[in-house]
Amino acid sequence: MAAEWSAVLLTCRRGHGGVSALQRELEVRRLRGGLGPRPPALLLAVEDPWARLGSGGATLNALLVAAEHLSARAGCTVVTADVLRDARILILHMGRDFSFDDCGRAFTCLPAEEPGAPAEALVCNLDSLLGTMTHRLCVGSPPGVWVCSTDMLLTVPSTPGISWDGFQGVQVIAVPGSPAYARNHGVYLSNEQGLVQDIIYKGTEAQIQQCAGPDGTVPLVCGIVFFSSDAAEQLLATHVIPPLDACTYMGLDSGAPPIQLSLFFDIVLCMAGGMTEEGFVKGGGDGSVRSARSVLWTALRGFPLSMACIPNASYDYMTSSASDHIRSLTLLPRSASHLHFCKTAHSHVDQPCLLEDGSSVTNCLLEGAVQLAAGSVIQHCHLQGPLVIGPGCLLSGLDVGSSAALRGCPLRDIVLQGHHVRLRDLPCRVFTLTGRLDDWQSPVEKATYLNMPWAEFFQRTGVREGDLWDAETPPTSRCLFSARLFPVLHAREALGLEDVLWLLGLATVPSEQLVRWRTAWRMSWQELLPCLDTEAELGARQALFFLQGQHKVWRVLLERQDSSLLPLARSAVHEGYHKAMLDTLDEVASTASDAGIAARALACIAEVLGCMAQGEGGLRSGPAANREWASAFGRLESGDIAGGVQELAAERQKWMSRPALLVRAARHYEGAEQILVRQAVMSSCQFITVEQVELPPLEHWVQAVCPARLDLSGGWSDTPPISYEHGGAVVDVAVLVDGCRPVGARVRRIAQPELRLLSLSGTPQGEVVAELVCRELEHLQDYCQPHAPGALLKAAFICTQVVQFPSQRPLRAQLMENFGGGFEVHTWSKLPHGSGLGTSSILAGAVMASLYRAAGKAASTESLIHAVLHLEQRLTTGGGWQDQVGGLIPGIKIGRSKAQLPLRVEVEQISVPDGFTQTLNDHLLLVYTGKTRLARNLLQDVVRNWYARLPSIVQNADALVT
Repeated sequence: MAAEWSAVLLTCRRGHGGVSALQRELEVRRLRGGLGPRPPALLLAVEDPWARLGSGGATLNALLVAAEHLSARAGCTVVTADVLRDARILILHMGRDFSFDDCGRAFTCLPAEEPGAPAEALVCNLDSLLGTMTHRLCVGSPPGVWVCSTDMLLTVPSTPGISWDGFQGVQVIAVPGSPAYARNHGVYLSNEQGLVQDIIYKGTEAQIQQCAGPDGTVPLVCGIVFFSSDAAEQLLATHVIPPLDACTYMGLDSGAPPIQLSLFFDIVLCMAGGMTEEGFVKGGGDGSVRSARSVLWTALRGFPLSMACIPNASYDYMTSSASDHIRSLTLLPRSASHLHFCKTAHSHVDQPCLLEDGSSVTNCLLEGAVQLAAGSVIQHCHLQGPLVIGPGCLLSGLDVGSSAALRGCPLRDIVLQGHHVRLRDLPCRVFTLTGRLDDWQSPVEKATYLNMPWAEFFQRTGVREGDLWDAETPPTSRCLFSARLFPVLHAREALGLEDVLWLLGLATVPSEQLVRWRTAWRMSWQELLPCLDTEAELGARQALFFLQGQHKVWRVLLERQDSSLLPLARSAVHEGYHKAMLDTLDEVASTASDAGIAARALACIAEVLGCMAQGEGGLRSGPAANREWASAFGRLESGDIAGGVQELAAERQKWMSRPALLVRAARHYEGAEQILVRQAVMSSCQFITVEQVELPPLEHWVQAVCPARLDLSGGWSDTPPISYEHGGAVVDVAVLVDGCRPVGARVRRIAQPELRLLSLSGTPQGEVVAELVCRELEHLQDYCQPHAPGALLKAAFICTQVVQFPSQRPLRAQLMENFGGGFEVHTWSKLPHGSGLGTSSILAGAVMASLYRAAGKAASTESLIHAVLHLEQRLTTGGGWQDQVGGLIPGIKIGRSKAQLPLRVEVEQISVPDGFTQTLNDHLLLVYTGKTRLARNLLQDVVRNWYARLPSIVQNADALVT
């Protein structure tokens, strides 16, 4: 189950820009399926109307924006609270700036992947919280408004155990934590009925202990609140009452003075049972806040405030401590999370053995020897070794050009970040360097920089206090946050990573380095924060994600991994990187060492084209013989894979303009892939051995009759390419139908130099239902079109080499010179067409056995099994080997093929106890439902899913064979 949202809103602070980029991030998540099976119609990034609005003001403004949009959609001309009655709204707050991620805590990437997600993407804290809220916490809740902070890492069990029976009012969500952790956080004090009495922030030991439960844990405030529809309506009604009107964009447009409100201490707290009106209102700082609290008390005091503390949940506030942040990214959370946490997430690492356990790499491309110690994190970096990164480090946002500066630089306990900054219209890159143990706000006398006292730093580098702070800056304001340490621009030279690395003072600092630093225009972190370019940073992360994704494509295909590339293809299409994906797949296909890899690459191209059609343009299965593609197909047939792939790519460009063309192009790529599969299966021809025997006399019938087959286990594992990429094993039993062998063929030589092909109704004595006479080679040219009249029989003549096709010698000449005449073939089957009992393949075996013998040749049963494989590839039906194994070999047996080429089928008879066969006969009943199916149509889906390596089909193949 999942919560179905009417609206999802993400609030962000005013003045930081990037609202349009955040809106795109939300839209992409809708496309990826990250907002539940039925994504909300309303999805908005909402900028706070004031710079310091607070979480309470941001909530009220977002609620107003949601109500206004929902009112417009309902056809109203004014904002009406009625739209909240049945709405389910989720408001997420991005909150304050974050020292360790330029996009804020919401977009801080986690070392996690979602293997079952329909689209592959980086997992941000926002995604984790959206998943938690949509699929766990909010399931079953009544209509209302959920408000969730994004400044914490939260894990919740799959069944939180919240009861919503008869719910009214407002409910806060709490997570059990230790009293020690609570000293720096908020906790709820509740009574025996679960009603909140007070919210205690950074309380005394006695106050915290008062909140403890029987197990000694305390209910931590985790930033999540639910307002019932009634409560949300009352809260919305306050947006027109001064001074609360100043919290909304309407107040801004009306000229109201700004006001700052907290969600918990100004809105939620007024409903706490232990609050008095006087105590609540007077606790509100300045006069405008006290006035706002008075309005909120009147509006909300009547609603009960309950608490749900989620057992086995965990909460970790994302502090400004580098040590805490590194710990949260390297110590994997409890199993309550719905995510798969891993050491290397969405990254390509050339030498993964150099990453120690306890390290973390996310969205990176690490080429060469990059050594990473335990307790260190690399995110959003493209680095080239040799590099050694010691413990306690966080590296983020470094491009490949930074690698040279890092070489030979002993990195330990440092935070090194590359930032995208926009100075008005000038984009530039800035690097910052701090120590893991540094505190941003502590005064110089008590603080460190790069983990050493400031005095030691000044001594090592020659930097002076006057370089970092103005003379009028008071000593208490001189801190790391305000220190102008980081070079931004230089009048004469380009700046790089080396312009901050020298601050480590690892050796004697060259005087010119200090001079260069002093003459550069430098900024403090405080000054840089408003200039951070969120849009550019998100774009750079996206580009790096798809760059490592291209490496993943190479790795998965060349190493024949059972990993699906379909989720990556979907993301590439959603985010505009489909051309890069297609180019990479073209390159893999054209340079692959064998046809199997090339075939899978072509299948992946078909998937990308299918994704680009976005569910429009028709069915994926369909014809693939358009003349425009014939030249490329011809190259593939001739063995020129590189040339064929290049021609396919050139032709593809003409089919990209609309969904219908994209789907048809995808079909032709699947047709091209089948050419390569056929070539792989043709390797089985080396296991066909035919001996010359005496030619039977004219008019002498050679007849073969066969049972039907039932497969007891392993079906589909015999299907190419599964049979030679994964290996197949099928248990078959040969069965009589109504006491007789239902499938048969007979062949005789005739004096006329022609091929007479007759289909009989059910038995050798049945009436003729179809007759075809071939007198010219041209009459055989449609042998590879399964629906053409007599296609199977035509293919049998060609595959047994009774007839050479194509050939310069006419058909009549071939027949007279080699056999002294032509052939007449009769076929019959008592089984309905498309019954699923292996009729077509068994019939092909019967025809080939009869035809070989009538032409003065003899083939073993093993040879016939491989000959039918060959025939079905030439016929383009592309079947496997289990049908002919089941129908050409008596009894119960198991057929196997190994995960290798050439494809060889080996059969082992299964001995059964006395009486087993009779017992089986006594309990078998064959019922015809009247529903037919063509194996070829099913086959296309199975092969498509196998090449996509969907986890379900890989698991099925494993289960079938093992």
